[in-house]
Amino acid sequence: MLLEDLDIAAREVITKHGYGEYFTHRVGHGLGIDVHEGDPVNTGVKTPIKQGMVFTIEPGIYIPRKFGVRIEDLVAIGEAGTEILHTYPRELKIIE
Repeated sequence: MLLEDLDIAAREVITKHGYGEYFTHRVGHGLGIDVHEGDPVNTGVKTPIKQGMVFTIEPGIYIPRKFGVRIEDLVAIGEAGTEILHTYPRELKIIE
C-alpha cells in the first residue's frame, strides 16, 4: 500500500457521503521531531507504507460560511501492523 492509497480511500468515503467538494486538504503528513516530516499522505505520493513510519490521518471537511471539521489521528506502523497512538471519544458534542 502507498501513502496515496490512504488519501484516495478517504476521498472515496467523503465523496460517497456528499462532501467531496469540501475536502480540500491532504489526508495527513509524516510525523517526527519537527512535526511535519517525511512525505505527505496525499494523492500522487507513491511512497510505500512500511514499518517504522509515523504519520497523521486528518481528513477535513470545510463548508464555506458554515463550519469545518478535522479530527487528527496519529498512526504508527509497527511489526504487528497499524497502531493508533491515542484515543479520544468520537461522539458528537454540542456546545452552547
